[in-house]
Amino acid sequence: MFKSFFSEFKAFAMRGNVVDLAVGVIIGAAFGKIVTSLVNDIVMPPIGKLLGNVNFKDLYWNLDPSKTPESLDQAREAGIAVIAYGQFINILIDFLLVALCVFVLVKFINKLSRKKEEEAAAPAEPTTRECPYCLSDIPKAASRCSHCTSEVTPVGQASPANG
Repeated sequence: MFKSFFSEFKAFAMRGNVVDLAVGVIIGAAFGKIVTSLVNDIVMPPIGKLLGNVNFKDLYWNLDPSKTPESLDQAREAGIAVIAYGQFINILIDFLLVALCVFVLVKFINKLSRKKEEEAAAPAEPTTRECPYCLSDIPKAASRCSHCTSEVTPVGQASPANG
């Protein structure tokens, strides 16, 4: 019973789609960390500097006016209800950058697949031609028609001079 269960699980887990999905999730998680670092460490500090030395991570609205914490960390440690809208802005920018990258990637992949489809749909070079005497299809390289036995000039060779 367990042997058949594990063999079915192995067949399921090793199917191409499942493995591709697992690789995509792992790469996506790593890519997400890169984008988060890009937003938190590179994009937001200059924006905060331009807006008067604002650190977006520390922006919040205190929902308990009787308590006045000096920072978001102090408010959280004290259990004060706050809306951390600065972190939401960071996460929103994070999401927009990831969505933009995914959009560009999908657009690029679609362009490549369209090229492949166009190349596949391009008409193949014909391998036959029409006999000028009986109008039957004959190979391009033929020097005699297999239907009417007339001599024909193979494609790519000059016609013999008529004398």
